[in-house]
Amino acid sequence: MFLFETFAPVAALVGLAAVAGWIFTTWMRIKHGYPLDGAWGQAIYPQKNDEAMERIKLLSQENAQLRAELGAIKDRLANVERIVTDSSLTLDREIEQLRGKNN
Repeated sequence: MFLFETFAPVAALVGLAAVAGWIFTTWMRIKHGYPLDGAWGQAIYPQKNDEAMERIKLLSQENAQLRAELGAIKDRLANVERIVTDSSLTLDREIEQLRGKNN
């Protein structure tokens, strides 16, 4: 009984350290893009087949389009903020200058 009482906490700590180490290494592998392994050593993630590569390509294109749209929206917002914060006299002058250039 005495042996079990002294060995059990040590065994629990070793088991807890092993689980914590597994979680940490899995997190590091995911963070740095390494593939995860299954129970028998087969790669689980990422699966690189034609469908996955096509999906990545489409998502990359969509991401580029959304970034361009966001840039345009930021520019428009900057103009709106400038219009709202400028005095009306300065704004009137700029509008008249633009009208003069267009005519």
